[in-house]
Amino acid sequence: MSSVFGTIFKVSTFGESHCKAVGAVIDGAPAGMRLSEADIQPQLDRRRPGQSELSTPREEEDIVTILSGVELGVTLGTPIGLMVHNRDQRPGDYEEMAEVPRPSHADYTYQMKYGVRASSGGGRSSARETIGRVAAGAIAEKYLFERYGIEIVAWVDAVGAIDAGPVDLVSITRKEVDAHPVRCGNPAMAQAMADLIAQVRDKNDSVGGMVSCVCRNIPAGLGEPVFDKLDALLAHAMLSIPASKGFEIGSGFSGSRMLGSAHNDPFVSKGGRLGTSSNYSGGVQGGISNGEPVYFRVGFKPPATVALPQKTARFDGSEAVLEAKGRHDPCIVPRAVPVVEAMAALVLLDLVLRQEYRKL
Repeated sequence: MSSVFGTIFKVSTFGESHCKAVGAVIDGAPAGMRLSEADIQPQLDRRRPGQSELSTPREEEDIVTILSGVELGVTLGTPIGLMVHNRDQRPGDYEEMAEVPRPSHADYTYQMKYGVRASSGGGRSSARETIGRVAAGAIAEKYLFERYGIEIVAWVDAVGAIDAGPVDLVSITRKEVDAHPVRCGNPAMAQAMADLIAQVRDKNDSVGGMVSCVCRNIPAGLGEPVFDKLDALLAHAMLSIPASKGFEIGSGFSGSRMLGSAHNDPFVSKGGRLGTSSNYSGGVQGGISNGEPVYFRVGFKPPATVALPQKTARFDGSEAVLEAKGRHDPCIVPRAVPVVEAMAALVLLDLVLRQEYRKL
């Protein structure tokens, strides 16, 4: 199993949905940075379950503990261990699923690959696995902001067929995003999204959506062509998130319908540096950052576990009707926002360190 992400700033995540604890081990974190649990906890609080009626009712505080790699509040350059206990475990909710793989979930594929699986809560395919990513991402974000002023802000761009509409990539803040539980980038559309999530929840169903993200103040030159391009690594990172189904950067798929003369980003002088007057490239050209904001979108499918009766089959092939129990999000995108931010931070810090070491 591949549970390691990064080349210099390497993050290994561990834990299943209903085991004793989940977390991460970080190798390659720069030494000498001030760091405490208080730097990490805010992002975990944004990711945790039970934040509102729009999310799973599972009760978890998700309090992080730094196990190693920090002394007297300063990183040592040695591996940083991070752990979050699972407190509200109910593996009994999944007894029926031991024999019946959930439609569109990873139960069947994990069983076929390993010959065994964690039958309670989805194991490593559960969204609970993302705790380690978010904790590590918070550390990466701290370094990126303190050293380069890099800001990463994600928001819910769509729920089902409801779009957020235009969002100012230059000014949008996390405080604005968090002003409503749905974390919509446009306050005018937040309640409509929340109403839709509530409707599908009350019908024991689920709905998907989109998360957009902007990364500001990124220096030009990040990215390692030809295989570790900035946009390629972002795609890798985002499509590794549970339930993600699509990725596009800049103009994305809509750019394929434009003429080159309209899609090109002309160069202009911007305060002593060369910039572009438009940004269809999404801040990346030739796989390398050009100094403009990097922005992208990630599509998430509806959560696969729903309580509606579904005709399916058991592992032995016999017919079955599954009415899934357990506590599950009717829509994952509001809680996916900090996960997207975390994975963007992991990509950017790894590339920043590769660029810094090139200059040594």
